Amino acid sequence: MATGSIQGRVPPQNEEVERAVLGAILLNDRVLTDVANVLAPGDFYKVAHQQLFAAILAYKQESSEVLDLLTLNAFLKSKALVDQCGGPAYIASLTSDVPSTTNAVYYAQILKALSYRRKLLLYASLLRDRAFDESQDIQKVIDDGEQELSVLSNEAAGSDSYHDIKNLVNTLISDIEERSITGEKRGFDSGFSALDSITGGFKKQEFIIIGARPSIGKTAFALSIVLNMLIRKKYRVGFFSLEMSAFSLMERLLSGHSRVDFTHIRRATLQNREMQAIVDASAALYDSELYIQDTPNMKLMELRAQARRMKLEHDVQVIFIDYIGLMDAETDSRVPRHEQISIISRSLKQLARELKVPIICLSQVGRQADGIEPKLADLRDSGSIEQDADVVILLHRDTTKYRTDDEEQRAKNNVQETKVIMAKNRNGETGSFSIAFVRNIVRFEDLVTTRPYTAAANPNA
Repeated sequence: MATGSIQGRVPPQNEEVERAVLGAILLNDRVLTDVANVLAPGDFYKVAHQQLFAAILAYKQESSEVLDLLTLNAFLKSKALVDQCGGPAYIASLTSDVPSTTNAVYYAQILKALSYRRKLLLYASLLRDRAFDESQDIQKVIDDGEQELSVLSNEAAGSDSYHDIKNLVNTLISDIEERSITGEKRGFDSGFSALDSITGGFKKQEFIIIGARPSIGKTAFALSIVLNMLIRKKYRVGFFSLEMSAFSLMERLLSGHSRVDFTHIRRATLQNREMQAIVDASAALYDSELYIQDTPNMKLMELRAQARRMKLEHDVQVIFIDYIGLMDAETDSRVPRHEQISIISRSLKQLARELKVPIICLSQVGRQADGIEPKLADLRDSGSIEQDADVVILLHRDTTKYRTDDEEQRAKNNVQETKVIMAKNRNGETGSFSIAFVRNIVRFEDLVTTRPYTAAANPNA
């Protein structure tokens, strides 16, 4: 048998420490509150100890009397739980095993760590069984396994505990004071001044939608934000491109950052100064942290798995998805598309919370918004996108205004005003403002003379 085998081995546990924790509570019930903040009954290995701790918690819930051996035994008799908890003699013996009640919380933390080890072993055993079961889809096995491991990881980090308002108030005040001194924002800046002033930056766990009709520039807008994040802020960014190859994305990023005409890059008709600008831009992008996944028609579970991998391996701070309509929900083909999109939308929202990153997802706007300003209801395929999203940003540009066959006029129309509509902002204002679309470098930028932002100026909000 291999030395690493777990067969025949006793799961991680420590009966002596379990007895010490219970004995400390019986000697001084004031330690119970601190211990209960760490442990649940299931964290004890011995069944009698599980039952006893659960009974102690029940007693404190039902009675205002001080907990001691006499009051607890009376309670256990009334509930017919004495034998299940080990009997009166055993319970009394627990108090003799306590070195010091002051160490009760420390002992509780030891038990909690052992409990997590047992949970991890159980998780590994279940994952092994699923891996052997060839009737199960392997991608689902991996996705479910990663999700369960993520839940366990969050539990171990303490994210499963409830929040006391006193702690929340103190933490919030400290956070506000620190940010007022440092000027640091809680969110991740987009690099667009008006947008960042409204949102305060994209927050962790937020699900953000960028919507527009085709050819308005959803991808260009997203890549402009990516450039700002990479170059100005040095953020670590993950980008899922379901429509465009990674190579095509890099061409756009190079054009936007170097300000070399995109068609010159595509055709490789570069002058010496343009080539030098490309080289300089390449050096800056080379030193940035951008991770691109360009699998077309990517399955939902695969995307979730890859996002977790990006977070684990590179600690990405922001994730972009281009775009939601090209994702495969892996449902029965008979399920209507709007229901599939609902599944995808909810899953991405959950993923943002799980990974604690903002997920910025692009979405098509329906034909009914052709030529007019889009509104929330125009998001294609599903009203659930509107419900799930924390922020919805819609883009609009009067394309007829810039349509011409005259080359001289086309050159003049290179900078095209585009309206950014904050159609939904769960934690802030709605409204609208304008930015510039620089057509030849396929990049959005702040307008030099941007009209001041007015809250609630958006008629569609």
